Amino acid sequence: MKKVIGTVTIGQSPRTDVIPDVASILGPDIEIREAGALDGLSPEIIASFAPGEGDYVLVTRLADGTSVQVAEQHITPRIHEKIAEHFTGGIPVVLLLCTGEFPDFETGGLLIRPQKVLFNAVAAVAKGMRIGILTPSPEQVDQSENRWGSLSPFVRAVPSSPYVNAMEAARTAAEELKEWKAEITVLDCIGYTLAIRSLVREITDRPVLLARGVAASMVKELIG
Repeated sequence: MKKVIGTVTIGQSPRTDVIPDVASILGPDIEIREAGALDGLSPEIIASFAPGEGDYVLVTRLADGTSVQVAEQHITPRIHEKIAEHFTGGIPVVLLLCTGEFPDFETGGLLIRPQKVLFNAVAAVAKGMRIGILTPSPEQVDQSENRWGSLSPFVRAVPSSPYVNAMEAARTAAEELKEWKAEITVLDCIGYTLAIRSLVREITDRPVLLARGVAASMVKELIG
């Protein structure tokens, strides 16, 4: 019998841009059941979740492949709801498909939060180093540098959309980080792919940590 995990995206499911990479890491014996915080919502309601001044900005993907910005304060209650539905349905492990920062909350099982896993992985191996960050949008650069700046005084975040001209954007960002002499690059969004990781690693010739790779490996370690 296959083991089952749940995933929750802050956008809409299915995440055809994410799940194939995750499944390749988990292997064929683990079934993935998807849910999305924006599932079933009208464009008007989704638009009402847009970030205002001072909001913590998140970027995600809709079912039609377009990207959208939402504010953490608006999306968090719906994330909680979808996670709870998985646990109530008997799924023991849930992977949140977002590297954003969210308030802590009670869960009914094992919840993998990629931001915490990724941050602690970087802290373990690269504290004080020159840390390059790819983040989806220019609006996220400051909040990204503030977050990662607690690990090193040498941090540079570069905007690189994983949803629009992704490979071209990643190439430009990687070249900038190579010139800056980044010693490690963190792909700080679930939207970045294994292919983007390979490209950035090739250009910078330095280690690269991919959010979906680190998170999926944690799931594999827990139940694989």
